[in-house]
Amino acid sequence: MTGPAAAGTVYLVEIEGRPTTVTVTADGVSIDGQLIPATIDTVSDSPIRLLRLGDAVFELVPRRGERKGSYTIVLPAAGARVGVEALDERSRAVRTLRAATALATGPEPVRAPMPGLVTRVLVSVGDAVRPGDGLIVMEAMKMENELRAKSAGRVRSLPVAPGTAVEKGALLVELASD
Repeated sequence: MTGPAAAGTVYLVEIEGRPTTVTVTADGVSIDGQLIPATIDTVSDSPIRLLRLGDAVFELVPRRGERKGSYTIVLPAAGARVGVEALDERSRAVRTLRAATALATGPEPVRAPMPGLVTRVLVSVGDAVRPGDGLIVMEAMKMENELRAKSAGRVRSLPVAPGTAVEKGALLVELASD
C-alpha cells in the first residue's frame, strides 16, 4: 500500500468475530486498501458519537468491554448491538505472545456481559460446541443478544433457563474440555 494511508496506525478489527484490517490516517480510514474519509464527533452531554464514513453518518454509543480493545457498539437507529475488538499491531502481538505462554486452563465459561433476562438456551448439557456456536440468547436494554462460545468444548452445566434474570458476570454456561 502506498500514499497517505501507508503512514497511519494499523488495527486488526474484529466485528462479531470477522477480522478486518483498518489503517487510521489523518485523511480517514483505509479498509481493504480503499481510503474513506472518516471522522468521529461527540454529541455534547451525551454518550452518542457521530461516525462519518464518506457521505454516510452513523449514530453510535460505544461501551468499553472487559478486555483491552473490546467494545460493544450500540446503533440506536438500527436497534442493534455489535461486539467489536480493535487492537493495533503491537497490542495484538503482545496479547498473542501472552496467550502462547499462558498455561492451558480449559474453555472459558460464558458469563453475562450485562444485567438482563435469558430468553433462550440454545444448547443442552453434554452438547459439543465449537468457537462461534450460539449458546444463550439474552435480552438487555430491549435488545436480544446471542452469546457465543469463544472456544471448543462440551457443555458441563447450564445454571440458567429461559426467564432467568441475571446480573453482569453471572455464570450462564460452563464448558469442559472435550
